[in-house]
Amino acid sequence: MTQPTPLTYRDAGVDIDAGNALVERIKPLVRRTHRPEVMGGLGGFGALFDLSGRYREPVLVSGTDGVGTKLKLAQQLGRHDTIGIDLVGMCVNDVLVQGAEPLFFLDYFATGKLDVDTAAAVVGGIARGCELAGCALIGGETAEMPDMYAPGEYDLAGFTVGAVEKSRLLDGSAVRAGDVLLGIASSGPHSNGYSLVRRIYDRAGQPADLDLGGVRLIDALMAPTTLYVKPVLSLLDDASGCTVHAMAHITGGGLTENIVRVVPEGLGVAIDANAWPLPPVFEWLQREGAVAREEMWRTFNCGIGFVLVLPRDAVAAAERHLREQGLAHWRIGEVVTAGAGDRVRIG
Repeated sequence: MTQPTPLTYRDAGVDIDAGNALVERIKPLVRRTHRPEVMGGLGGFGALFDLSGRYREPVLVSGTDGVGTKLKLAQQLGRHDTIGIDLVGMCVNDVLVQGAEPLFFLDYFATGKLDVDTAAAVVGGIARGCELAGCALIGGETAEMPDMYAPGEYDLAGFTVGAVEKSRLLDGSAVRAGDVLLGIASSGPHSNGYSLVRRIYDRAGQPADLDLGGVRLIDALMAPTTLYVKPVLSLLDDASGCTVHAMAHITGGGLTENIVRVVPEGLGVAIDANAWPLPPVFEWLQREGAVAREEMWRTFNCGIGFVLVLPRDAVAAAERHLREQGLAHWRIGEVVTAGAGDRVRIG
């Protein structure tokens, strides 16, 4: 009988050497994100982070997310260097809502055939996002899975853990009628609504170079998610009267569904749609897609990426702090008494 030809893992489509080369490439990027609490380096079976002595009553807050089909647009355009910032932003901005400081981040990168340059660009963006958020890129997984993805495709997921003192945990219970909604500007659609974005973009003929007031359309669509962690944490640490009752990260569900998540039953929010200018990228999406106003509100952030819920006497101090941080912001509404079927009013 003829002996079968010996096969290797590489023959099956998995290149271990390429994976090792990627690890060596990203080590300096990962090292730049490390905090003093990180123990050990890349390569262990588990990542280590020392919490001792940092908190009296620590509450750990975890979050995991992806970047939706913005990933498809990034791959279509060959823009791999900033999508990792989006990945970090979607996770760390979520745990920030409860007042937590993101401590560390892990990523999952999966592809059919590993391209080291592409993967290194993606992880470089993740590392940059971690630097901007002040959390350590402490580990991750690179999975090469032949036949699972079309050539050139990859998938991303992220996971973060933050911590907050139990006494400073923000859970929305302090919110009262009359509290002010202070909205902080987004950089664009962030990472939400991109199945609709891509449908509109394709139907319009993919006008990548269309000028939107000095910014190309494609640059506006691919602008990475704003990372609110450092300025908001410094606001929470401010002793000059910046009391915050609750916060909301405006992601899937838009302004109509996210703010009310942190408002107790019996209360709702009244949002003034004229309180801030709708950024040109959203104007274009609404016009080209003939998107109804209500659909815009529940799909996109419409220019507001993060919301602070504050007592009225704390608003001026918070505004001053945000100005010092260079963050555009507006008073976009207030908390009101509301019934179960009327918790969000947009006027």
